[in-house]
Amino acid sequence: MRIGELAKATGTSTRALRFYEERGLLSSGRAVNGYRMYDERAVRRVANIRYLLDAGLTLEDIEHFGACLDRDVPSSRPAEAMLDIGRRRLGVLDDRIASLARVRDELAGLLAAASGDRKARSVRLAEQPGDQRAYGAAECGGGEGEEGRAAAVGHL
Repeated sequence: MRIGELAKATGTSTRALRFYEERGLLSSGRAVNGYRMYDERAVRRVANIRYLLDAGLTLEDIEHFGACLDRDVPSSRPAEAMLDIGRRRLGVLDDRIASLARVRDELAGLLAAASGDRKARSVRLAEQPGDQRAYGAAECGGGEGEEGRAAAVGHL
């Protein structure tokens, strides 16, 4: 099957398929006219790659799965080496989440201090997507006594 047919069968872009091939995760032959040609196994292989990407693994992680990508990955019991790859990726994700939580808490604290609400623990700007003030068009402050708060917001 040609690359367009594989893309349609797997719901994957042709660009992604070429990238998987560059990374050695997928292979193709060439037709007389030079077009990439894939056999039926490529459908399962791409489905497995997408499954593992959706699970949080990276292409670099998936490169270690090799011939396992030709089997039914979601239903198969993974080898211990594959579980180790998943555990390492989970650790990386946990570290990123903790780091983002610290940054978020710092920003929430700065916003609470700037607004004079020292008890506020959570500010959700994303809940107001249509509110331009939440995305940088905010007024700089107001009347008497607000200069300090306006200065604090300026540090954000």
